[in-house]
Amino acid sequence: MQMPIDQFAISGRVISCCPHGDGHINETYYAACEAGAGYILQKINTAVFRDPAALMENVAAVTEYMARRTADPRRCLHLIPTRDGRSFYTDPAGGCWRVYAFVPGSLCLQSAETPELFYESGVAFGAFQRALADFPAQTLHETIPNFHNTPDRYRQLHLALAADVRGRAGECREEIDFALAREPEASALVDALARGELPLRVTHNDTKLNNVLIDAKTRRALCVIDLDTVMPGLSAYDFGDSIRFGASTVAEDEHELSKVALSLPLYETYICGFLAGCAGQLTDGEIRALPLGAKLMTLECGVRFLTDYLNGDTYFRIHREKHNLDRCRTQLRLVRDMEGKWEQMRAIAEGFCRIH
Repeated sequence: MQMPIDQFAISGRVISCCPHGDGHINETYYAACEAGAGYILQKINTAVFRDPAALMENVAAVTEYMARRTADPRRCLHLIPTRDGRSFYTDPAGGCWRVYAFVPGSLCLQSAETPELFYESGVAFGAFQRALADFPAQTLHETIPNFHNTPDRYRQLHLALAADVRGRAGECREEIDFALAREPEASALVDALARGELPLRVTHNDTKLNNVLIDAKTRRALCVIDLDTVMPGLSAYDFGDSIRFGASTVAEDEHELSKVALSLPLYETYICGFLAGCAGQLTDGEIRALPLGAKLMTLECGVRFLTDYLNGDTYFRIHREKHNLDRCRTQLRLVRDMEGKWEQMRAIAEGFCRIH
């Protein structure tokens, strides 16, 4: 396949271009140029992101805004424009491509090998909140509409239950009942936003450690990457997704549910890092909403896995029979464990509020 790297305003002649990273959505390549310059070339998956122009408007606006506010170029991504000044290139077959400057001396890890690295991921996503605290979030496009609209995820679950296209509802009645019993609280965050109790923020919406660049020498966070899902949202969304994934004692698809639990030490480690990165930008109301973000993002993800299982596994990639049901069960068991530790979760967050 011909790589369109020469369509971008890069420095020097390309000497190699090869696949890079472990991403599952976009195609990613590393292009090495003469004199040591490096670039990340990506082909945007337009089956997932159907409006690449809107997506790239978001990415360009956010990266330019952050670049103007940091003296260290490694603290944010830098888009390389096309030779005619555009943020992306459309090839003759309709493929959409973009280029970032490679961040030198950085590495990307797939999991938090130590609590210190989990803390650093919290710092990175908190710093992202801080850097964009004054950005007009309402001007951003929703690259995936209703992505963290938990009531809408329940609407989709009800549709899947009514259709039951694969006849699977009968075998997961316990999971369905558990999810539906918690539907009344699904709107808590969106209702708080509507009442003006929580401010609209720029959110990343995919806050895993592998979306953080780490300094290869110091193992300290540099910046966040994968900005395709940057949208208007709530700080509790980004915090909650990190906890769901990073503070669980097991993998997302663990078979043995007795092993599933929330690690309170990791929860506290992350909240310390996240709020250190935010550096005072969150309101007390937002801090108090963080535990709810953890619970609702976990519940929402469980509902999404359950919905996809009922629909015949049409969205999430599976690697074995009942994979999505296993994922659903793990998320819902994690919700149950959070409920058992709710007062401790709230107390930890409360301890960071300025006004008690």
